Amino acid sequence: MTKYSTQSPIPSIIKKVLPGVVSIAVSKMMPVFETPFGPSPFGFDGSFMIPKGKKKIQVGGGSGFIVDKSGVVLTNRHVVADTEAEYMVVVNEEDKYPAHVLARDPINDVAILKVRKSGLPILELGDSSKLELGQTVIAIGNALGNFRNTVSVGVVSGLSREITAGDAATQQVAKLRGLIQTDAAINPGNSGGPLIDMQGQVIGINTAMVFMAENIGFALPINNAKKDLDDLKKHGRIIQPFLGVRYVLLNKEMQEKFNLPVDYGALIISEPTPGGEAITPGGAAQKAGIQEGDVILEIENKKITQKNPIEEILQKCKVGQVLNILGLRHGKKITFNVSLDERK
Repeated sequence: MTKYSTQSPIPSIIKKVLPGVVSIAVSKMMPVFETPFGPSPFGFDGSFMIPKGKKKIQVGGGSGFIVDKSGVVLTNRHVVADTEAEYMVVVNEEDKYPAHVLARDPINDVAILKVRKSGLPILELGDSSKLELGQTVIAIGNALGNFRNTVSVGVVSGLSREITAGDAATQQVAKLRGLIQTDAAINPGNSGGPLIDMQGQVIGINTAMVFMAENIGFALPINNAKKDLDDLKKHGRIIQPFLGVRYVLLNKEMQEKFNLPVDYGALIISEPTPGGEAITPGGAAQKAGIQEGDVILEIENKKITQKNPIEEILQKCKVGQVLNILGLRHGKKITFNVSLDERK
C-alpha cells in the first residue's frame, strides 16, 4: 500500500472537497405481497401470495457532487435513468433534499439534478483537456451504496478510452468514448462521484469499473459535463447535433464480410429491431441524400476509423452546422453537404 507523508497535500484536498460530494438515493413505489394464511407448516413461504398495495422502497443509489450554490448537482445518467423513480440527495450524511432531474445526456452518461436548497458547498470544475498520463487523481464517492466518503488515490492510466457499458435500469448497452482510465479504485456506488486532481478541481465523473479486473476504472471527462451545464443555462436543455444514421465501423474483417473495397469508414446499415432503420426519416442524412448501404469515409476531411467514429466528430460540431461528407456508393466516391439536426 502506498504511504503518503504528513507533507502530502492529499488530506487537505480531500477535506476541502468532501462537503460538496453527495449521495443519491433512488426510491420507487413497489408492490408488496403477503401470505394470507401465515407461514406454511411445510416450510414453503410465499406459496399463496396476495397483493397488499405498494410501498416506497430504495432500489438503488450512487454519488454526485454540487457544482452551483443554487443546488445544481452532477452525476451519471445511469444513476438516475429511471424516469418513474424518486431521487433524494444526501448532504453531510444527514441533510436530505428531494432532487429533480433537469437533464439527461445519453451520449456522455451525464445527468444534471437540482435540489431546492441554496448556499451548499460546491466543487470547482477543472479542465480535462490538460490531463497527462501518470498524474495523481483522487476518486471520491459512496462505495457500494453504503460506505460514504470513500476515498481512493491513483494515477491517470490512460486517455481517450472506449468501453461498452451496460445500463441495468434500461437493459441497454451503450458505448462510452473519450474516457479517462485510472487505477484509483472505482466501485459501483462511486458512479457519479468526482475524480479530483491535485489542485482540488473536478476533472472527471467516475462512471465504470471493469469486473474481474483490478485497478481499472473509468471516468467521464468533466469538459463534456461543462458543455451540458452551459447548454442548460443558455437553452434550457442539452443541445446535441444529430446526423440520423445507424452504422457499423469497418475493419478488415467487416470489409470481407460485406465485400467492400475499403477497410475503414462507417457502413450505413439497419438493425433488426423496431425503430432500427438505417436512416432516420426526415433526418439530416436523409435530406442530404445519404442511403442505406453507403459508406461514410470522411467528415470534414477527418477519416472515420475505429478510433475516430462519427460520434467523436459530431461531439465537436454544432446544430445547424453544414458538414462536408465523403462517402462511397457502389464502389464510387460521392460527396454530401449535411446540415446537422438537433438530437431529440
